[in-house]
Amino acid sequence: MKIVVNGKVENTDQDTILNYILEKNLEPKTVIVEYNFKIVKKDTWNNVKIKDGDNLEILNFVGGG
Repeated sequence: MKIVVNGKVENTDQDTILNYILEKNLEPKTVIVEYNFKIVKKDTWNNVKIKDGDNLEILNFVGGG
């Protein structure tokens, strides 16, 4: 299916936000996900089903000083 991630069209076979995050080798503890323009709590990522045409914005927090 095709989804939009951070403004770019991507193909994915993943069915949930959590599976998509893990497929991309992102650390769940350091990202925030906006799904169809609403922020999604981490504890629900495994329950939120990704569908064709959905929009994800993924922000990765990086520490530094």
